[in-house]
Amino acid sequence: MRSSPCRRQPACQGWADPAHFRWQAAPVNEQDSRHGTREAAMSKGPHKIEYEVLEGWEKLPEGWSFVEVAGVAVDSQDRVYVFNRGAHPMIVFDKEGKFLNAWGEGVFTNAHGLYIDRNDHLYCADNFDHTVRKFTADGKLLMTLGDTEHPSQTGFKLGHSPVCCSAGPFNMVTNAAVGPDGDLFVADGYGNARVHRFSADGKLKASWGEPGRQPGQFNLPHAIAVDRRGRVFVADRENSRIQIFSSAGDVLDIWTWVNRPDDLFIDEQENLYIAELGWSMPVPNTPHYKMMRMPPVGHDPIARVTVCDLDGHVQARIGGPNPVLPGNFIVPHGIWADSRGDLYVGEVVKTAGAIEHFAPFTAHSFQKFIRAR
Repeated sequence: MRSSPCRRQPACQGWADPAHFRWQAAPVNEQDSRHGTREAAMSKGPHKIEYEVLEGWEKLPEGWSFVEVAGVAVDSQDRVYVFNRGAHPMIVFDKEGKFLNAWGEGVFTNAHGLYIDRNDHLYCADNFDHTVRKFTADGKLLMTLGDTEHPSQTGFKLGHSPVCCSAGPFNMVTNAAVGPDGDLFVADGYGNARVHRFSADGKLKASWGEPGRQPGQFNLPHAIAVDRRGRVFVADRENSRIQIFSSAGDVLDIWTWVNRPDDLFIDEQENLYIAELGWSMPVPNTPHYKMMRMPPVGHDPIARVTVCDLDGHVQARIGGPNPVLPGNFIVPHGIWADSRGDLYVGEVVKTAGAIEHFAPFTAHSFQKFIRAR
């Protein structure tokens, strides 16, 4: 086993001095879809939740590498599942970071999104073969949704043309989540602009969404979460907002104070964890991929993690401008919390960081944060 000492450091919050982790508040506005501009529901003064980054937590076998981490999830026993793009796509650790097992070799073409339900069943979105697969905790395949040979026809061509119309499941599907009634909600994002609702046994019940910027429309629905009331939170990434829907697809609210949300997770205490890509990275899968984007007024350019309640009141914020420092982020892509409130963040550092020369290939692709308060 490859082992390194664990080191704790205070997590950077907001705009930070990389040498001293000094927090400075940044102004944020929120656009309400029904009532115009209003102030974001941010906590005033110190945040209620604080974290420390724990370096060297995961103990990988000698010679193994994540390459990059697309998704992460934690089961009922606090075992941590790391869905990665290395030779062993699903690597499992116990709560202390000890390697337990790995599976998924030869199954996936491109690991993307990960969700685990109350029965410790895992839902793995593979965006290159257009499927969502359901597994047991030890890797037994239970169900496959999607057609690996026939993506839905939306006009999308990777790197060349955007989605021109929405269609059925799937075209470069991104993520999934299970609702309180057992239905499965799927974000169908890179090659589609749609949310699909399935029964627990995989029958399509409904779909909604189309390309665009209006309420109920999407520009890369990249992640999805469902609360205990059945509200569906969708990370509408390239519109830089979270749209909140009823389980029937009716728009309930829209938050635009987020910075290109990449992943979402709701814990048992109804905290919402948001991985935010920020505005320093290029826009992927477009004819102008190399072009940078300027953040909207009031938005931070840096990648970060935000924790808020389900009304949008910010409880914690992590991330600073030097992305390769421990506790900061290059490309936060997967997020989950365990029963103790500790936080796990995966990053696709090779695909969106190193290849585009924003970070070295050796930069962190997985980080654990201890909840300090």
